[in-house]
Amino acid sequence: MKRTKIIDILKSTDFDQKVCVKGWVRTKRGSKAVNFIALNDGSTIKNVQVVADVEKFDPELIKQITTGACLSVEGILVQSQGAGQSSEIQATDIVLLGACGSDYPMQKKGQSFEYMRQHAHLRLRTNTFGAVMRIRHNMAMAIHRYFHEHGFYYFNTPIITASDCEGAGEMFQVTTKNLYDLKKDEEGKIDYSDDFFGKMTSLTVSGQLEGELGATALGAIYTFGPTFRAENSNTPRHLAEFWMIEPEVAFYDINDNMDLAEDFIKYCVRWALDNCQDDLEFLNKMIDNTLLERLHFVLEHDFVRLKYTEGISILEEAVKNGHKFEFPVSWGMDLASEHERYLVEQHFKKPVILTDYPKEIKAFYMKLNDDGKTVRAMDVLFPQIGEIIGGSEREDDYDKLMGRINELDIPMKDMWWYLDTRKFGSCPHSGFGLGFERLILFVTGMQNIRDVIPFPRTPKTAEF
Repeated sequence: MKRTKIIDILKSTDFDQKVCVKGWVRTKRGSKAVNFIALNDGSTIKNVQVVADVEKFDPELIKQITTGACLSVEGILVQSQGAGQSSEIQATDIVLLGACGSDYPMQKKGQSFEYMRQHAHLRLRTNTFGAVMRIRHNMAMAIHRYFHEHGFYYFNTPIITASDCEGAGEMFQVTTKNLYDLKKDEEGKIDYSDDFFGKMTSLTVSGQLEGELGATALGAIYTFGPTFRAENSNTPRHLAEFWMIEPEVAFYDINDNMDLAEDFIKYCVRWALDNCQDDLEFLNKMIDNTLLERLHFVLEHDFVRLKYTEGISILEEAVKNGHKFEFPVSWGMDLASEHERYLVEQHFKKPVILTDYPKEIKAFYMKLNDDGKTVRAMDVLFPQIGEIIGGSEREDDYDKLMGRINELDIPMKDMWWYLDTRKFGSCPHSGFGLGFERLILFVTGMQNIRDVIPFPRTPKTAEF
């Protein structure tokens, strides 16, 4: 008999019909006469209750129906008499597809997230991680739909690159060289002439620079792919491998960029509320009881647009009035998450877009303001999370860009192609980057970025 997904079974009112469901046992309870089996197939946070009259089934089979076991169940869909569900299945036939031993790591209730990370290959079967992964899928769909509906082209930038977009140097090297017998030149430097690409290459930290090439030809593009940072950050906000969304738009200035960021992020949050209701309600109940309130908070407010200098003044005033920050506040510093959250959660009580940062703390490609001290950067700050989007208007003047590159002593021998966009038909353009996992953190209420990606890559961790 053809299988029906549990999400469709629970919506059905076609009672007294024979159905077939397949899935994994969440729990089994009951008496000597009747067993109640909660079955889940991943299509929804909700389980379907299977009612099995014990006398109709082999006692050995009943014994093997344990948490984690995989079953195929045929039976009659009936209205439920119990609380908590509208329908249930009166089982007529149960087939054990896969037994599950008592050493199944996900058996106990109330396991810590740290424990579950050690079993990341099985944690996906829990209610929490099922909800997170379904929301992750929905956010990916929302992103593609938003940009498609707004005339952007999905642009695939390379994962292997010879350029360092951020200038930070924290990149994973890609090589086919024998690391035990490295060929070196007369100066003792590694000779890459016999390497696969004939030069030093790395995994990308961003698709932005190549994205700018796409925008100056197609008008509006977005990237959505994996990016890599080899920084030794063991924090709840950092991954070595994560996904980035980076729109880049020709003829956009910083104000257009801010409009796009606000509209885009609101679209994604609205999509989650419209399409992930059951999962969000579960996470609001079990993980963070302010989650739904916070999602509505973002939708219901226009984002405050605030210059960095004004933001620093507000923070300094807060310190004068007795507010205690862990990190000091002064003009020229990069804001810490606590500072960003203060502006959003306590001062404005609205999301904030902070603009016009000091040039010293921002990347070389950002457009210099007339004051010569600040650049047209923008960061979107959210409650609980701080910065969720970072972007800027790009420097489109060749001489100014070269001046900044020389000032910072950035090696540009492999970047001639990027500079060409400023020599041949340069145009104003802007863009931003959104870390996909930061978005999922916000939308799910989870506290650690390692818990919103199926298999986290962090320092000393590359399991599964």
